Amino acid sequence: MGRGRQKAKQTKVARKLKYFSPETDYRALERELTSRNDDGDREDYDDIPPATDDWDDVRQSR
Repeated sequence: MGRGRQKAKQTKVARKLKYFSPETDYRALERELTSRNDDGDREDYDDIPPATDDWDDVRQSR
């Protein structure tokens, strides 16, 4: 029991989310986009090691 109420509440929440339109601060967005490096460097990812194939160990042991 209670599926009708649960579904009604989910529908209500989904409808709110669908039609929710927050104020967009275009100036803040512009500042964020223009403050990035134009030379293409991604300093955020410098400390992440390159991806490795986990299956290399299995293939070499055969």
